[in-house]
Amino acid sequence: MDAWYCKSLGDGMSAHLPMHDIAELFRPMHAAAGHPPAMAVFTRHESDGHLHCEVTVFFSPAAAELARALGAIACPEPAPERLDLLAGSPASFALLFPAAGTP
Repeated sequence: MDAWYCKSLGDGMSAHLPMHDIAELFRPMHAAAGHPPAMAVFTRHESDGHLHCEVTVFFSPAAAELARALGAIACPEPAPERLDLLAGSPASFALLFPAAGTP
């Protein structure tokens, strides 16, 4: 249970609704699991010189069930730079990325 998962949500202008939906689906799963701090979902907005950025969502290993249900694919652990917490405990960042410190 150490695989991270990721899913591209496409253009940042249209990613808000899928991000909201992911957060809404996450909440009851997180509660049912006892609110583990290692269960979290992060986003990263990236721009490669295009007009709009692309949003990628990253699911921690503890959120793998949700990730698989949403069609996310296994990926390497993301670099902590420019990650934003979408869903989960505020303590999750420091727990999952201890070398990075607090965002």
